Amino acid sequence: MSIAFQPGATVTAAQPSGDAVGCLEDFASSEALTLGVELELQLVNTNDYDLAQYADDMLRLLARRRLPGTAVPEMTAGMLEIATGICRTSGEALAQLTQIRDALVQSADKLNIAVVGGGTHAFQKWHQQRIYDKPRFQQLSQLYGYLSKQFTIFGQHVHVGCPDADTALYTLHCLSRYVPHFIALAASSPFVQGQDTGFDSARLNSVFAFPLSGRAPCVLTWEEFGGYFDKMARTGVVRSMKDFYWDVRPKPEYGTIEVRVFDTPLTVQRAAALAGLVQSLAAWFQHERPFAPAEDDYLVYTYNRFQACRFGLDAVYVDPASGAHQPLREHLLATFDRLRPHAEFCQAGGALDTLRQEAHDNRNDARWLREQQASERMLGEVIRQAALRFRQ
Repeated sequence: MSIAFQPGATVTAAQPSGDAVGCLEDFASSEALTLGVELELQLVNTNDYDLAQYADDMLRLLARRRLPGTAVPEMTAGMLEIATGICRTSGEALAQLTQIRDALVQSADKLNIAVVGGGTHAFQKWHQQRIYDKPRFQQLSQLYGYLSKQFTIFGQHVHVGCPDADTALYTLHCLSRYVPHFIALAASSPFVQGQDTGFDSARLNSVFAFPLSGRAPCVLTWEEFGGYFDKMARTGVVRSMKDFYWDVRPKPEYGTIEVRVFDTPLTVQRAAALAGLVQSLAAWFQHERPFAPAEDDYLVYTYNRFQACRFGLDAVYVDPASGAHQPLREHLLATFDRLRPHAEFCQAGGALDTLRQEAHDNRNDARWLREQQASERMLGEVIRQAALRFRQ
C-alpha cells in the first residue's frame, strides 16, 4: 500500500458546493495486511498539565529529525498527529512509533512541555483552544463553529492493506462487528472538563456530533459503493472519501481500510498491539471469509457501540447474527482464541497475548486513569503520571 497520511484526518467535511461534483478515486494496489498507524497526541505544560499551544514549536524541532513516519498539526494548537510509514508487522509499527515517540519526548523536553496519550484531556476548556493556523482548519472552524474546538480529542487510526476494492469492503463490514471490542480495549477518555463522565470512552460522543459519522453503507462491491458515492456527491455534501469519517472507512488512495474508533492509548506499546489485533482480524477475514455481511448485521451496531463506550470491558455484546447477549469480555477472549493461528501468521502473537491478559484482568487505560485519580484526587497529577507513562 502507499500511505501518505493527511493532516487532520479525523474531521473533514465539504460545504455544499453548488454544481461541484466529487469523484471517487480508484482503489490503489496494496500489499494485503500491511499496516499504518496514526496517533493524535496531547501537548501539555509542565506547570498545571493543561494543554499547551506548542504545535508550531514542536513541528519546528521535529523537522530537524529524521523520522520513519510523519508529524503534522491537528485541528487545535495543543495537538499533534504522528504516523508510521508502511509496516508489515505490529513489531515494525512499534519500532517506528518508539523512534517517533523518543523524538517527541526529546523535543518536548527542550520546550519544557510534555506529550501525553489518552482520548481526552481530563480538564481542558474547549473555549480556550486555538484553531491551528492552516486554511483547511480555519474553513472547518467556520463550518462547524464551536464543535471544531470541542473536537480537541485524540484517537488512534489503524490502516490495513487490502489486495483489491471488493476485498476491502468485505474486510470493512467484518471489522465493523468488532468495533465494540476495539472501543473497550482502547478506551482512555473517562474525564471531560474536569468531570468523570461515567463513560470509559467519552471521546466518541464528540464524534457523533458531526454529520456523516457512524457506519458505512452495507455494500459489498466497489461498483455499488461507487453508485452510493455518486449519489452523495450529487447532493453537494461530499466531494471525496475524506468527507466521510465513519468508524471504519475505505481509503482508496492508499489501498487500505482505516479503523478510527480507538482512543489514543497511553503508550505506544498498546497502540502497536491494537494494530496487531486489527491485522490479525483482517487476516482471518481475508483468508477464511467467515461471515456473509448483511444490512441486518447493523441492527445492533449502535447499541453495541454505546455499550462499549459507556461500560468498556464490562459491556454487553449482542451477536449480530444470533441476537444472543453475552459479556463483551467473554466474546473478546473467545475471539483471541479464534485468532491464534492468524496472529502467529502476522507475527502478532505476543501483541494479542498482552491484550488478552488485560481483557482477562478487566484493565484498560480508562481504568488506570480512574485509579490514579482515586489515589491522587488531582487531575493535573494524573496527567503528569500519564506523561511519564508515555515516555516508557
